[in-house]
Amino acid sequence: MQMINDPVSLAEIMVGSSCRISSVELDGLLRRRVLDLGIVPGTPVECVRRSPAGDPIAYRVRGTTIALRNHDASLIKVYPNE
Repeated sequence: MQMINDPVSLAEIMVGSSCRISSVELDGLLRRRVLDLGIVPGTPVECVRRSPAGDPIAYRVRGTTIALRNHDASLIKVYPNE
């Protein structure tokens, strides 16, 4: 059973919901790119849109909207805001 403070993947956050980054479990160049975009632990993120097919997903991070593939978003752990 998941506790309220356990992190979930960024891909699980619903449109219109916000969260705070817990950890980034990506590797290599993609990890570097995500960190450069400001997706670092403690950063607030809002899910703003899903494509009609559900992949990619658009997120607002530090005033900028970025799109991530579901697979990549699933490797970013977050704490959902209540």
